[in-house]
Amino acid sequence: VMIKIEELTEWFSRKRQPDRFLLISGPCVIESENSCLNHALQLKRIAEKFDLPTVFKASFDKANRSSVSSFRGPGLQKGLGILARVKQETGLPVITDVHETFQVEPVAAVVDIIQIPALLCRQTDLLLACGKSGLPVNVKKGQFMAPLDMKNVFQKIGSTGNNMISVTERGTCFGYNNLVSDMRSIPLLRDLGHPVVFDATHSVQLPGAAGDCSSGERRFCRTLALSAVAAGCDGLFLEVHEDPEQALCDGPNMVDFRELEYITETSLKIRRALL
Repeated sequence: VMIKIEELTEWFSRKRQPDRFLLISGPCVIESENSCLNHALQLKRIAEKFDLPTVFKASFDKANRSSVSSFRGPGLQKGLGILARVKQETGLPVITDVHETFQVEPVAAVVDIIQIPALLCRQTDLLLACGKSGLPVNVKKGQFMAPLDMKNVFQKIGSTGNNMISVTERGTCFGYNNLVSDMRSIPLLRDLGHPVVFDATHSVQLPGAAGDCSSGERRFCRTLALSAVAAGCDGLFLEVHEDPEQALCDGPNMVDFRELEYITETSLKIRRALL
């Protein structure tokens, strides 16, 4: 069931089988080595249960936290060591995000996909560095970007000769401390020629709404995820935590494993109905 690298390449090139759907999931940040591995093993169980190509996601550093005192993660060197262990012990491909150009080379030596955070999706030097890594690049669409504006982002990465690009929709700024998800964005983004992932957990985030951190409305994750699948997305991004209320980052918008299973199973039913 574990997705092979050549399958990832086919998925990014959109030469995949029409029923192939991708799940990107994991905790927001690496809280500890044991926690990260435990979450990955639970995710592997779900991937095997539903025969679903799945990529494990966790951040070694959350460089865009609201407060200077917020937990950021173990850092580059230790975090990459933990992600390497996850790959070795679970067989799951791994994705993590980079915030600065110097991080790209060491990250590319460990992970299978590099992710560019939404707030950095227009940073030309970062996009070029990720493209030059030769690895697939998943770009989170900025909360401030219209769907069709992402064509310029794709052109920047594509200028390096790397066309293995996906885009992740994660909501658009709507007034203060709020995001809205417009499902018209899914077909608009797909028209640009790259796979589209929908991030249901960050789409329910309420940026900065808790003062020194973001809040969120977890109960809407299911609604948005299933709506995006019905709208034709190529995969889902769902951050998961065994106990979201105790999570060190983004707890209010992460789902637990029971909810992840429900969303996964129902999404696959919707996909089959659409084919």
